[in-house]
Amino acid sequence: MSPVAVLVVTWNSASVLPGFLASLPDGMSGLDWRLVVADNDSADDTVAVLRELAPDATVVRTGRNAGYAAGVNAALGAAGEAEGGYSAVLVCNPDIRMRQGCAKRLVDGLGDGVGISVPLLYEDGRDAPLHSLRRESSVSRALGEAVIGNRRAGRFPRLSELVTDPAAYERPTRADWATGALMALSADCLAACGPWDESFFLYSEETEYCLRARDLGYATRLEPAAEAVHLGGESRVSPRLWTLLTVNRVRLYARRHGAVATAFFRAAVLLREASRAALGRPASRAAAGALLRPISARPAIEDKAQPAAAQPGEPTRPPH
Repeated sequence: MSPVAVLVVTWNSASVLPGFLASLPDGMSGLDWRLVVADNDSADDTVAVLRELAPDATVVRTGRNAGYAAGVNAALGAAGEAEGGYSAVLVCNPDIRMRQGCAKRLVDGLGDGVGISVPLLYEDGRDAPLHSLRRESSVSRALGEAVIGNRRAGRFPRLSELVTDPAAYERPTRADWATGALMALSADCLAACGPWDESFFLYSEETEYCLRARDLGYATRLEPAAEAVHLGGESRVSPRLWTLLTVNRVRLYARRHGAVATAFFRAAVLLREASRAALGRPASRAAAGALLRPISARPAIEDKAQPAAAQPGEPTRPPH
């Protein structure tokens, strides 16, 4: 069997890399694997840490804060140069800690129409798994989340993107998309879908990729026997990152729907953020302000966002 490429995008990730690298032997147990890292011009000791702790890793230096999707593409390009190619790739954040045998279970879950497999994710220090499965955006789901909240609405498929049914996390479950902290992608799916969409600097890039894969016949599926801990998790959200996440949700919806549907979707998302801003949530206040302005192809906020490592106290992938 061809090896598996472990692709990681870093940006000032020196503090989380040692733990990630230490978890790889157990997490990748049972597989032949190679580590490929795309570094987005880190200003800390990220590259030095890699050279010291993972001297055999392939490190691609993009030379700029290129964004998460661009980093994935750079790593994919480097991985593709390996002799014989790869049977699958793992795309993961450096703040992921795979548990024993996680990767093999993900890779074994590929095939039979499944092009992307994701693990059961836990937030550090919490026993309950994160709600990582999502449904495709719709106006009714945006309204449901605005009126009754995404976690309560998550029990009803027509009223929320978030899948909250506990049973969905106890068995292999297909979803429209899943949070992108750790994903296994089959070689066939990669060949069919091509590169990640670099117009999404951070957030919605995994959504777009999963939906594109689904459109081409490759499903996303949770493998509950594969477990990993996500240090970022869902605990805290900064106004800057939440604004980027919210704006990119609307941008992606607009790509897949007409102008009228997009106007209703944007209004529903604005209702959600405005109502929470009225309750004193700074992140929603910032997002609502951004939604009231024209959404450009690349919002200015992206210039200061992080593709793979947040500032202290900020998650890399807050809840969508």
